[in-house]
Amino acid sequence: MGYVSVQKTKVEVSNKPSNDSDSLTKKSDNVNVNVDYYLSSDVESQDSSAPNPFKDPTVAQYYRKLYEASEYECRAAFDPEFDWTPEEEKKLIRKLDWRVAFTACFMFVGLQVDRGNLAQAVADNLLHDLKLNTNDYNLGNTLFLVSFLLAEIPSQLLSKAVGPDRFVPFQIISWSVVAICQGAMTNKVGFYVCRVLIGLLEGGFIADLVLWLSYFYTSKELPIRLSFFWTSLSLTQIATSLLAFGILRMRGIGGLAGWRWLFIIEGIITLLIGVWSIYAMVPSALQTKTKLNPKGWFTEREEKIVVNRVLRDDPSKGDMNNRQPLTLKQVWRSLCDYDLWPVYIIGLVAYVPTATIQPYMTLTMKSLGFSTFTVNLLFIPQAVGHIITLLLVTWVSERLNERSLVSLSLPLFTIPGMAAVRFWPGSMKQPWPTFALVTIVLSAPYIHAICVSWVSRNSNSIRSRSISSAVYNMCVQIGSIYSANIYRKDDKPLYKRGNSVLFAFSILIVPVLLLVKAYYVWRNNKKAGKWNAMTVEEQENYILNTTDQGNKRLDFRFDH
Repeated sequence: MGYVSVQKTKVEVSNKPSNDSDSLTKKSDNVNVNVDYYLSSDVESQDSSAPNPFKDPTVAQYYRKLYEASEYECRAAFDPEFDWTPEEEKKLIRKLDWRVAFTACFMFVGLQVDRGNLAQAVADNLLHDLKLNTNDYNLGNTLFLVSFLLAEIPSQLLSKAVGPDRFVPFQIISWSVVAICQGAMTNKVGFYVCRVLIGLLEGGFIADLVLWLSYFYTSKELPIRLSFFWTSLSLTQIATSLLAFGILRMRGIGGLAGWRWLFIIEGIITLLIGVWSIYAMVPSALQTKTKLNPKGWFTEREEKIVVNRVLRDDPSKGDMNNRQPLTLKQVWRSLCDYDLWPVYIIGLVAYVPTATIQPYMTLTMKSLGFSTFTVNLLFIPQAVGHIITLLLVTWVSERLNERSLVSLSLPLFTIPGMAAVRFWPGSMKQPWPTFALVTIVLSAPYIHAICVSWVSRNSNSIRSRSISSAVYNMCVQIGSIYSANIYRKDDKPLYKRGNSVLFAFSILIVPVLLLVKAYYVWRNNKKAGKWNAMTVEEQENYILNTTDQGNKRLDFRFDH
């Protein structure tokens, strides 16, 4: 993300990331103005020596008034002249990683356990016990995804009004209760009802946590923390696969099937996570003291560092109070923000191959002759591969400050694997080669962390960011909905028709990513042309008085 500041020293226009900058200089009436995009120069740290947009008195005046008007909860710590050392910041980031990133990852475990254990349960004859067929299973997954999607924006609105620190624990506890009740399912209707309720209660959870993380991290740090976030997903898959290996052997104990014990035990685990999250989450950097933690997380100096480093990276993060609800007009304006639609389109198509194959991995492996318990263990290699490629692609993206082109690693990795799955005669017939191909496809670089932070950066306002994160996740869920219906009963057992569709989606994402790149380059060039045509006085007047908001401001540049 880039935004422009006016400083009366010299005019310098930079359209490149962080630490190296070729510039164009122009002079006007012997008054020189520095126009620079203030981007953090290090993935892990932006100390007080990094570019500070508030050094420009015009910018500082504008945002000080904005923070007061919005009653931004951390405005008391805002200080344009405040300084700190790189060593202080590195130490503070380690504390943030423990207090914030780890907390978010641990709560995400609660989501993934109750969202993902259905795939393990079907390996223990859940479909047979409930008299379900493949299409019934697809419908259950579809109902879950539709409910999840429909709950995204309402959940985000509630969270924005009461605060993520209150709403997220409520969500976890609520869906955990329903997850435990799945152990009592006896028929198709019960299966559908549980799927719908869990989807409604889990919807918006990810967007809520992303918004909460953005309060504490800079735009350069957020993608790496989000990669930790989705790494916890894969670690959870590994852990629950091992856990399922033992729990499913409980079939018969107390007269219950193994899959019933799986839902009950794992639901209790996530319920405990929900109770813990009440203590673990805080409203903001200045609101960490509680009855259980009277000293809080930070010293007064650390509080100022947390707040000012985030605001210097993105001043828009103080344009709303963290308990301020969104109006219908603000929601509509955010939904109509066409400059975010390109990333939404990526969410619609990028994950279709993996979203289709993953729920069927246990069923496919079982149909090829692997035992129930072996099937759950075979899930682990792709989870390990997922972790490695996720962390690597996110790190490379931030290292190069490049999103679109780095994201091409996903289709370039998936296309050969899907081609083999579709066109190799032995695929879906031979156990171990099929396992290897499916594992390769599911280990493709996961660009979700890149895209979530991309949407957050290009929103350039809390109002827009609150909705855009939810809408992006809705697009991903829409992709998952049609993914859940690509494999059909009449296409068994080789799923040739379904795999042809997945191969086409693998190819489609290539031009999509290239067009997204081209669009943002074009938008930045248009903005730069209008900005550079202004005089110094016009630029200053624009910063103070423009009615343009969020990413529509001429002094903002899109990431791509």
